[in-house]
Amino acid sequence: MSRDISELEQMTGYSFKDKELLENALRHSSYANEHKKYHLKDNERLEFLGDAVLELSSSEYLYRHYPKMKEGEMTKLRASIVCEPTLAQCAAAIELGSFLRLGRGEEQTGGRHRDSVVSDAMEALIGAIFLDGGFTSAKEFVNRFILNGVEHKKLFFDSKTILQEIVQSSYKGEAMSYHLLREEGPEHDKTFVVQLFIGDKGFEEGRGRTKKSAEQEAAYRTMMILKGQQ
Repeated sequence: MSRDISELEQMTGYSFKDKELLENALRHSSYANEHKKYHLKDNERLEFLGDAVLELSSSEYLYRHYPKMKEGEMTKLRASIVCEPTLAQCAAAIELGSFLRLGRGEEQTGGRHRDSVVSDAMEALIGAIFLDGGFTSAKEFVNRFILNGVEHKKLFFDSKTILQEIVQSSYKGEAMSYHLLREEGPEHDKTFVVQLFIGDKGFEEGRGRTKKSAEQEAAYRTMMILKGQQ
């Protein structure tokens, strides 16, 4: 069951003048389809708008805060900030999944915790704030809940590359590899667990909704340990 939207307003610090915009942002297509007689809008159009607002907000932030960063590097960093796993992490920080209006099938298959669902809702929420309070309000939300900890996010998403450089310089002749240990959960909502190896030696494990995100976490955790040893 979904939580009351007033709790979300308290958590984000933004109070909507038009509450229907907030309801719309939280309404998944599965819910709208199950309640067709009420002619409810789903959040997909708001997601489209929020995606554009997020891209502009993050582009401006990077332009102002990284004056020496080249265009190609800014593009790469922006992509890591606005990608699905990052947005899902940001959504988890405000417990956005617990506020979503989902259809019965989506609810039963774990939609509240699915990265694709909550990241889309995060963009829809940004779009709703933009329509309700203008670009300044939307940008403040993005700065507070998505662009916080940019350096950490950059380090996380560069971790495989950084770790590869560490291995090449410190582990001569040793290859870095990722081994799938197990898959957890039902077919439609799996979590992958991988372990990183340097040569024959096992290092840290990582978990993720995809093998790639699990490898990313394993690389980050291993990288932090090796950096600490150095």
